[in-house]
Amino acid sequence: MSTRIALYPGSFDPPTNGHLSIIQRGLKMFDGLIVAVLKNPAKDALFSVDERVELLRGAVDGDQRVQVKTFSGLLVKFAEEQGVNTVLRGLRAVSDFEYEFQMANMNRKLDLGIETLFMMTGEDYFYISSRFVRDVARLGGDVTGLVPPNVLAVLKKRFK
Repeated sequence: MSTRIALYPGSFDPPTNGHLSIIQRGLKMFDGLIVAVLKNPAKDALFSVDERVELLRGAVDGDQRVQVKTFSGLLVKFAEEQGVNTVLRGLRAVSDFEYEFQMANMNRKLDLGIETLFMMTGEDYFYISSRFVRDVARLGGDVTGLVPPNVLAVLKKRFK
C-alpha cells in the first residue's frame, strides 16, 4: 500500500494556529505532509527561512508524519522532486479563494498531475493571518492564542 503524502506550501512568517489547524486536519486525510516554506527574497520577511523552519518544527512537536522543507521557484517542480501530486491549501475567507483558485489552475496547467485540495480554516482561526500577527506583535499587542507557544515566545523576544 502506498503512502499518501501532500504538500502544504506557504511563507509561514510566522506560523500561526491557523496553519497548525490545517496541518493537524491534513494529517487526518494523508499519511504525511511536507510543509514547504517558500524562499522568496523579494518579500520582506520578519523571520529568516531557517527561523521559520525551526518554528514550524517546534510547533509540530516532533510529529514524524510532518517534514518541514524549503523551496524556491515553481511549486510544481518542487512537488515533482518530492514525488508528491497533491497540494493542500487553507482558505480563510471567500477573498482567499480567487487567488488560490488562480494559483491552483496555473499549477495544473504547468503539470496536469498536480491536484490542489482546499481546506477551510477552522472557525476559531479564520481571521488570523501571519501579516496581522506580525503587525499586532510589532505594535505591542498580545498574540496569545493566535500562534503556537514556541512562536509566541520568539515574537515576545523579538518585539521586547
